[in-house]
Amino acid sequence: MKAAPVSLPAPPAPTAPVPVGVASDRFTRTPEEKVDWVASIPFLAFHVVAFVGPFISGVTMKAFLLFLLMVFGRLFFITAGYHRYFAHRSYRTSRAFQFVLALGGVSCVQKGPLWWAGHHRNHHRHSDTELDVHSPRRGFWWSHMGWILCDKYGDIPIERIRDFAKYPELRFIDRHNGVFTWLTGLACYLIAGWSGLFVGFFLSTVVLWHDTFLVNSLAHVMGRRRYATTDTSRNSAIIAVATMGEGWHNNHHHYQASARNGFFWWEIDVTFYLLKVLSWLHLVHDLKVPSAEMLAGSREAKISTPG
Repeated sequence: MKAAPVSLPAPPAPTAPVPVGVASDRFTRTPEEKVDWVASIPFLAFHVVAFVGPFISGVTMKAFLLFLLMVFGRLFFITAGYHRYFAHRSYRTSRAFQFVLALGGVSCVQKGPLWWAGHHRNHHRHSDTELDVHSPRRGFWWSHMGWILCDKYGDIPIERIRDFAKYPELRFIDRHNGVFTWLTGLACYLIAGWSGLFVGFFLSTVVLWHDTFLVNSLAHVMGRRRYATTDTSRNSAIIAVATMGEGWHNNHHHYQASARNGFFWWEIDVTFYLLKVLSWLHLVHDLKVPSAEMLAGSREAKISTPG
């Protein structure tokens, strides 16, 4: 049985953005938007250990398989969990599976679901304006990772995420996200020894970080624009493959409430395919997808839920 269409607010009137990279298009960062190098030591140390560690421990087959699992398995918790569920509520699930999504997401060492989704909602509300926390118009590397090393954005923007902040278990995960980081590392060590720790945890985490960061930086610079959104979002097949479907970023900014970023059959969106499987298993439901009007760019379009 098909659920009734869910109406979306009409997107703002499209305007052509100034190409990224033009000098007049740049925003100047405020004095508060400075990298906190002391607080950034753990982030930088992760990169050093990820590079040096595998040379010390070697790379076993078990550690290599663990690496693949930890990259692509955890990437799904970012794309389907932190992004499409917590940030955009593009489908529904039970409170128990919501907790599973949060646990999987916090293992990615990208803080908790409330922090992640709250800042992402800010990005969509103010995309490529001076209020956007990670627009490439502040600089490519700022959008890629500089902003997360800034003390100004260390707190949860609670006003953006009150709908999920009401759950005490999610607040607990956000508050103690560092504990989950080391529990994840310990699990990798117990599974595959030192190689499992260095390759399966540290190296996979750094790869996962930059895979995720590509969407904030490169997906606003490289690719094509199908829809004339008010931001600089692009569609890139290369980024889409690397991020399990997140590279169809212009599609996503056109209608962010959709659980499907690859709007057409030839646009590979592995995250959506896996969400469909989970819907068949009754773990998620009411996946919102773009209607024909949306695909055509109609401002009167509605989100439809397939049966």
